[in-house]
Amino acid sequence: MEKLPKRSESFADWYHELVVRADLAEHAPVRGCMIIKPYGYAIWEKMQRILDQKFKETGHVNAYFPLFIPQSFLSREAQHVEGFAKECAVVTHHRLRATLDGKSVEVDPEARLQEPLIVRPTSETIIWSTYKNWIRSYRDLPILINQWANVVRWELRPRLFLRTAEFLWQEGHTAHETKEEALKEARQMLEIYAQFAEEYMAVPVIKGVKTPSERFAGAEETFTIEALMQDGKALQMGTSHFLGQNFAKAFDVTFLNRNNEREYVWATSWGVSTRLIGALIMVHGDDQGLRLPPALAPIQIVLIPIYKTEEERNNVLETLHRYKKLLQSMGFSVYLDDDERRRPGWKFAQWELKGVPLRIALGPKDLANEQVEGFRRDTNTKFIIAKNQLQDKNYITELLSDIQKTLFQQARERMQAMTHEVEDYEAFKAIIEEQGGFIYAGWDGSAETESIIKEETKATIRCIPFEGSEANGLRCIRSGKPARYKVYFAKAY
Repeated sequence: MEKLPKRSESFADWYHELVVRADLAEHAPVRGCMIIKPYGYAIWEKMQRILDQKFKETGHVNAYFPLFIPQSFLSREAQHVEGFAKECAVVTHHRLRATLDGKSVEVDPEARLQEPLIVRPTSETIIWSTYKNWIRSYRDLPILINQWANVVRWELRPRLFLRTAEFLWQEGHTAHETKEEALKEARQMLEIYAQFAEEYMAVPVIKGVKTPSERFAGAEETFTIEALMQDGKALQMGTSHFLGQNFAKAFDVTFLNRNNEREYVWATSWGVSTRLIGALIMVHGDDQGLRLPPALAPIQIVLIPIYKTEEERNNVLETLHRYKKLLQSMGFSVYLDDDERRRPGWKFAQWELKGVPLRIALGPKDLANEQVEGFRRDTNTKFIIAKNQLQDKNYITELLSDIQKTLFQQARERMQAMTHEVEDYEAFKAIIEEQGGFIYAGWDGSAETESIIKEETKATIRCIPFEGSEANGLRCIRSGKPARYKVYFAKAY
């Protein structure tokens, strides 16, 4: 099996090759789009199930809204339309016709739509036009709705999972009686995202608020979780937005409050996407391939038979089939690779490439000694598992739990090592250029300084952290003026 490019030589090539060769996704015939293959989609399904359960535990319900949005809807919220105008795909006609030679089709000029339709880049406008019909008084609030959907944001430089013209996501849209309730909701959903990232993805994150220039278009505040990839670039993993009354005012969504006075509704929106799969790859992968946390791995345990003779084959496979049935009955996802066209060494490399957390190999000697050979993908180490241990649900559960914790610890230690506190701008520029990572430094709070730093270094303020943003007498890293906040800078995807 051909080796992957090394991360140290070309992280971008390594990432692309790994996504394709691990059967996660591939580029589609439509420029900028991707085909998510079954193994990649299985990871997304696990993410969906876990997040969906967490949303429902906090009172949210699922609904679905149209893919097409009237152009006039986007025009109602000025910041919103400005933020998405350059990314929108527009439908102008509703019919094709055969060409004169009958060999192809073309747009029928007689089928122009009276009003162009925007292919959903996000759903605030279509949803708030609907909420106007649902809300009359405070008794109709809150509305807590989530939607699992696809969106289109035209992307000219696609990267599988990270930036594609079409991607999958969930988007929550909630309506509230008070500002305080809406702010609480926005913070609650960010905490759910952070918990999911750290406990299930094994990815450490920084929680904070975006600067005004980095906010979601149309929001009053954007809360974010930011993670650091192995190449030193940051990735925005999820965002939750306090929308204030902006969309309620744009679509005239009012309610009678408890004092029988009419006022505008308060709003939030929040979402994560298939970009999370890209994060999973870039945080945990190594030069052999994926390393998937057991909580999200489509296959948690792979069983590999080793034999030479027909008798050995029968004995080994009979035992592994029993082990497979037993482990599945315990609730683990297990795959027995009994493909006789491939040798064990090829299978070992293939399942390492696909990131299966635990590999179990069984040969005649293992059978005689009532044991199996285990292999942990988190540490790439072999060890012996006794037969009685393999049959013990607690042992396997603790083993997979330890793999999950180890991946998180490795990622956290790497992030800590790649986070730098600096007060000198020359050092700032050198670190950003040569090493990457997070730079934790003072900022004077001005958009001008933020813009200059971005222009000079390509680094952006990833967030003003919820904890530790106090400047405490610091000077701004660029202007030298008294710092208003201590913030995290990084180059980002």
